[in-house]
Amino acid sequence: MKIAMLAPIAWRTPPRHYGPWELVTSLLTEALVTRGVDVTLFATQDSVTTATLAGVVPAPYEEDPSIDAKVWEYRHLSHLFARAGEFDLIHNQADFPAHAFAPLIDTPMVTTIHGFSSDRIMPMYRPFEDRVHYVAISDADRAPGLKYAATIHHGIRLGEFPFDADGSDDLLFFGRMHPDKGAAEAIAVARASGRRLAMYGIVQDQGYFERDVAPHVDGTRIRYDGPVGGAERLRALGQAKALLHLINFDEPFGLSVIEAMACGTPVIAINRGAMPELIEDGVTGFLVDSVEAAVAAVGRLDTIDRAACRARVAERFTVEAMADRYIELYRRILA
Repeated sequence: MKIAMLAPIAWRTPPRHYGPWELVTSLLTEALVTRGVDVTLFATQDSVTTATLAGVVPAPYEEDPSIDAKVWEYRHLSHLFARAGEFDLIHNQADFPAHAFAPLIDTPMVTTIHGFSSDRIMPMYRPFEDRVHYVAISDADRAPGLKYAATIHHGIRLGEFPFDADGSDDLLFFGRMHPDKGAAEAIAVARASGRRLAMYGIVQDQGYFERDVAPHVDGTRIRYDGPVGGAERLRALGQAKALLHLINFDEPFGLSVIEAMACGTPVIAINRGAMPELIEDGVTGFLVDSVEAAVAAVGRLDTIDRAACRARVAERFTVEAMADRYIELYRRILA
């Protein structure tokens, strides 16, 4: 089986710090290679993989201002689709622009939809639903009436996330500095519960950050340490009493949620989007509907068994399980 894996080009695959789509693309690619699948990864030239790397884009456009996103995205797509006949199947991880090429080739195509942002993008999905096999990353993110081939949850390499049986008394925010992600709400919960809060993530909305986050950052009770990777990221995920995931949108998945749980850290999340598919209320965290309810949940964190958090991830959200489900889908399509 020869697979062409199309990665986004906003960030390197895998990303150095932030880049959830690129991270999932990398995790799946490497797991497929381990299972003996012949994968060619179409990604930025600085990407790192055990697959065959086919890079035409010099660098990620979010990291190099000389890279024009639109120009290089089309170059990236052209590079892959000119070679479509070399592969048994194309797996698109890079959103809907690739669908424009689908009617021009015979190679079957899978698109993982990393979040269905709005009905405005439907004209690039509905006309292609009999040509492209769509995968939802959660049942919550399925667009009504659109034809799907499967729902496949993301998975992580569990062995890379050390279990911390104790954590600490501090709370954690891990995500983009953007109103959607609930950074301001996390600060409110920390202050109301008398806990310290460690915050990590890129600033995606500068105005929001300067208005609603930065004034509360004092370096002691409320800390902001920017985006982190490597060992520091793993320490942050594990050394917390709980992850506060007080989202203001219907999030399609939430990698940081399962990463925190893998380290033993329970999650307090707003009960929206995919959160009920990821969090077992009262077992791996709490599903709440307000800041006030989140504050109350902080007071009940000692009822959560941190080992149970990791066990649930091991049962449901490993990269091995994700790869097996995609291979099953590939074989069904090719049959």
